Amino acid sequence: MRLSNTAVRIWFSIHKWTSLICTLFLFMLCLTGLPLIFHEEIDHLMGKEPEAPVMPADTPRMDLDKVLAAGQAQRPHDVIRYVFWSEDHPNVVTMSLADSIDAPPDVAYFVALDERTGEVLDQPRFDEGFMYIVYKLHVDMFAGIGGKLFLGLMGLLFVFSIVSGLMLYGPIMRKYDFGMVRTEKSRRLKWLDLHSLLGVVTVVWALVVGVTGVINTLSETVLALWQMGQLAEMTAPYKEAPPIAGPLSSFDDAIAASRRAAPDMDVRIVAFPGTMFTSQHHYAVFMRGTTPWTSRMIKPALIDAQTGELTDMRTMPWYVNTLFVSQPLHFGDYGGLPLKILWAVFDIITLVVLGSGLYLWFARRKAQGEQLTRREVVAEEVTSVS
Repeated sequence: MRLSNTAVRIWFSIHKWTSLICTLFLFMLCLTGLPLIFHEEIDHLMGKEPEAPVMPADTPRMDLDKVLAAGQAQRPHDVIRYVFWSEDHPNVVTMSLADSIDAPPDVAYFVALDERTGEVLDQPRFDEGFMYIVYKLHVDMFAGIGGKLFLGLMGLLFVFSIVSGLMLYGPIMRKYDFGMVRTEKSRRLKWLDLHSLLGVVTVVWALVVGVTGVINTLSETVLALWQMGQLAEMTAPYKEAPPIAGPLSSFDDAIAASRRAAPDMDVRIVAFPGTMFTSQHHYAVFMRGTTPWTSRMIKPALIDAQTGELTDMRTMPWYVNTLFVSQPLHFGDYGGLPLKILWAVFDIITLVVLGSGLYLWFARRKAQGEQLTRREVVAEEVTSVS
């Protein structure tokens, strides 16, 4: 595709301004993204992840109601809101508690237990330390939903800068060999060629990370749509039902009912009645697949919190699954350590691309300033002679 001079100028302006606006924020995102790629390894080295003691593989699991009772005993005045399992930490169940069922989402206390013995392994804090600061900077810059959406806008500008850069690189490379770096020319030309080459080398990775990053910033919006749509449909028969009086049905029975409904899936998260991801009358058991791909797909099962019976179970809508797939893909969390290392290498190269882009902009402005100064000097000399 041959671009006219006008088209080239338009694409150049798009590339320049989208890049300049988002570059400083992209620097921050790339720098904070590096440790987040290896967050599991870093947490393990820092001893932040509770590990269950080694026992025979056939050691039976304890009744989950007793396990949760042991955890709640650590904070007897709090209520349980969520229960988590992690595929990376077998036999560990983590409870999230708060002083009330409708407390803000960021108010939570955690207790990790061995589900075979009910032993308390740890009371981890996820709202402090180096990795928490890095995570918050990367996700929302400590500015809540506004900061998250702002970073999503920066991600969109990043995607536009990539596309516009490709539109400019194609016509330029018709005149030269692919990958050419003119080292014998000026420093600015050398960095221009290097900037273009590294940009093309990382273009697929940058687009993947940029697009998934934008999707991730819409997580609250996506989950709100799910709550107003599918979740409302699943809980509609209970809309006029009176509040539950008395104790809830067995948690262990609720887990067993969901496993019978989906025997080829594992339990990932359970939301207790009254929390934002279920109704006042249901345990919401979120199931996941057992393969690297299907483990990112979530299927909610609603269990009546009075009778312990399954009332509904559905596949999540496409837009929710898109979010769940994009979250780990953004950090290369699909292919183990080799893919994470590849993600880190591309991240570092992108830092070089961003830095060289800033250098080229300053160098261009400096050259234009010097050229304007020379013209003014010549004009003054001509005026004085005349």
